[in-house]
Amino acid sequence: METPNEIVLKKPKRLTSAVWNHFERIKNADICYAICVHCNKRMSGSSNSGTTHLRNHLMRCLKRSNFDVSQLLAKRRKKDNTVTITSYYDEAQPKGDPLPLATIKYEPNAKRVSPISVGNTKFDQERSRIDLARMIILHGYPLAMVDHIGFKVFLRNLQPMFDIATNSSLELDCLAIYASEKHKVQEMLHRLHGRICVAVDLWNSPENARYLCLTAQYIDQEWKFHKRILNFVMIDAAHTEDIQSEVIIKCLMDWDIERRIFSITFGDLFTSDDIVSRIKDHLSQNKPLLLDGRLFDVRCAAHTLRLLVGDAMDGLHEVILKIRDSINYVKSTQAMQGKFNDIARKVGIDNEKSLFVDCPMRWDSTTVMLETALAYRAAFSLLQEHDSGYLSALTEEEWEWVNFVSGYLKLFVEITNVMTNNKSPTSNIFFPEICDVHVQLVDWCHSSDEFIKSMTLKMKAKFDLYWNTCSLSLAIAVIVDPRFKMKLVEYYYPKIYGDDAQEYIKEVSDGIRELFNEYLIGSSSVSVDHGVGSSANGGSNNEYRDRLKDFDKFLHESSLGQNAVSDLDKYLEEPVFPRNHDFNIFDWWKVHTPRYPILSMMVQDVLGVPMSTVNPELAYRTGDRVLDQYRSSLSSETVQALICTQDWLQSEIVDCRPHENMSFKESIPSSSYSPVPLSIDAS
Repeated sequence: METPNEIVLKKPKRLTSAVWNHFERIKNADICYAICVHCNKRMSGSSNSGTTHLRNHLMRCLKRSNFDVSQLLAKRRKKDNTVTITSYYDEAQPKGDPLPLATIKYEPNAKRVSPISVGNTKFDQERSRIDLARMIILHGYPLAMVDHIGFKVFLRNLQPMFDIATNSSLELDCLAIYASEKHKVQEMLHRLHGRICVAVDLWNSPENARYLCLTAQYIDQEWKFHKRILNFVMIDAAHTEDIQSEVIIKCLMDWDIERRIFSITFGDLFTSDDIVSRIKDHLSQNKPLLLDGRLFDVRCAAHTLRLLVGDAMDGLHEVILKIRDSINYVKSTQAMQGKFNDIARKVGIDNEKSLFVDCPMRWDSTTVMLETALAYRAAFSLLQEHDSGYLSALTEEEWEWVNFVSGYLKLFVEITNVMTNNKSPTSNIFFPEICDVHVQLVDWCHSSDEFIKSMTLKMKAKFDLYWNTCSLSLAIAVIVDPRFKMKLVEYYYPKIYGDDAQEYIKEVSDGIRELFNEYLIGSSSVSVDHGVGSSANGGSNNEYRDRLKDFDKFLHESSLGQNAVSDLDKYLEEPVFPRNHDFNIFDWWKVHTPRYPILSMMVQDVLGVPMSTVNPELAYRTGDRVLDQYRSSLSSETVQALICTQDWLQSEIVDCRPHENMSFKESIPSSSYSPVPLSIDAS
C-alpha cells in the first residue's frame, strides 16, 4: 500500500473522529491521503478536507464487514494515537441478548479519567437495534423518532456502521420485545403461590374508541409489592356490557389466572353492576370465590371522592363563578390591584397568599382558590361599599357556604394525597380515610342550613353505594395492620352507626374469621398434596401409604386446625404495635410470618387489593382519561405492546433498585414514566 515516497503520518495529536478507525493516514511529499483499510481506496486526508467524504465512503464501501474493532486499532503505529470506544457487550454475553436494564448504573456527574480498553468488544447490529427499540418503549418515545433527521445524524456520527431501522421494522421489534417480556411476566405469575388482585379501567381515545386497561397487583412470598399492566385492549365504544365482561374474562383466561383471583377493582367508567355479576358468575363456576364473593367486587375509592367533590362543585357552581369574577376584577389593572391591597390592609388582612383564578379542570386548585378568597372575605365586602363597578360580590350566606365547602374540599385533598402518593398503596391505609369521610357526611346531614343539608344528602347517597360494597374489604384490610387490629373498627363504627355499632362490628369479626377458615382449609389441602404422603418408596410400602392417604389428610387437617384457629386469635389478642412514622407493614409481617403461617398467607392477598385505580397525576382531574393522539393513531396491537412493555421494563428497574437514593421515577421526566400516555378530556 505504501510507496517509497509515502510515509505513514505520525500524528502529533490524537485523531478524534471515529472514522479514522477505518482509514490509514499517509503522507506523500506535502500531500496527505486517507487509505480505506477495507478496499484500499485513496482519498484526501488533509485536515482541511474534514471527514465528511470519508464517512460517506464508509457507508458505501462494499468490502466493509462486521469487523473486530481491536484488529483495526492494532494497525495504528502508536497507542497514544488510538481512538477508543466502549460498549455494554463483550464476547461472553450471548449474541442478541439485551443488557438487563436493572444492571446499568447511570452516573450523570461521572468523569472519564482514562481511556476505555476495547478488548474483544464487537459491534452487533441486531443487538443495537433491539436496544433502540427498548429505549423507545422504556421512555415512551414515538416510533417515528427513527425518521427524524437530527436522530439520524446523531446515530451516523456515533456509529456509522449502524443501519437505522425503518418505522415499520422498529414496530416489529417492539412487538417481539413485548412477546419476550410477556413470557417473563407469565412465568412470574405462575411462580406466585398466593392469589392475584386485578384492577380494570376504561380509557377514551380521540377516535371514539375505548381501551380496557387490566392491571395485576399482588404481594409475593418475600413481602414485596408488585404491580403490572397485563392488557391494554381496544374495545368498540358501542360494545354492550356483556361484551365488556367477556373481554375481561378472556384477558384473565389468556394469562391463566382466572382461578386465582382474589378481587377485581372496577374504575370510574364501570357503573353497571351487571358487568360485575357476569364476571363473578363465570369465575365462581371454576372455583368458589372467597366469602361467596363478598370481597370480590371493589370500587375505586379515589373515584368515589371525585363524585362527592363533583356534587359540591355543582351545588356551589354559581358562587364559584362569582369568586372567579371577583378575583379577575381585582386583578384587572394595577390600579385596581393597589386599591384592593389598601383595603385589605385597612381591615387588618396580612395574608402571604396571593389571589389567583383556579384551573377548572383541577379541583385541588379550586380548593386553594376558595381558601385564599376566604382569607380576603372582609376586603371583598368592603370593596363592594367603595366601588360601584364591583358587581360580583357574595352575600354573607354565600360566604358561609364557601367556608363550609372549602373545609370539605380541603379534607378531601388531604385524603386523596394519602391514597395516591403512597409508593406501595396497600389496602390497609384506606379504612381510616374513608371512615373520616363517612363521619363528616353523617355530621353534615344534620346541618340546620338547608343548602348544606340537601347537598350532603345527595353526596351521602353516592357514598353509601360505595360503603355498602367495600366496607368489609376495608375493615379486614385494617385489621391485619398490627397497629390497629379490631381497635380501629371499634373506634369508628360507633361514630358511624351509633347504637347499632356492635351489630356491624360483629359482622366484621365474623367475616375475617370466616375468611381465615377458608385459607386454613386451602392450606391443608396444599400441604397434604405437596407434603404428607407425597413421597413414594415403591413396593408394598407405597401401597400402604395409598391406603392410609385419607387418614393422613384427616390427621393433618385436625392437628393443623387446632393450631390455626389460635393463629388468628393469638394475633388479635396480642397488644397492638405502637404507631410510628417508620413502620413498614411488609417488614413486620415478614418477621412474624413464622409465628402466623396461615394468617400471613391471607394477609398477603388482603394487602394486595387495589382500593384505588387512579394515578397521582389524575387524582384531581375532573375530565375523563383520554389516550393521546399519537398512540391513538397506532394499531391496537402496537398500543398494547408499547404500554404493557413500558410498564414491565420500568417495573423491572424499580423492583431491582428499591434502596437507591434516587428512584427510577425521579431520574426521568414524570411524563416519560407514566405507564399510559394520556391527555385529559375537559368535558
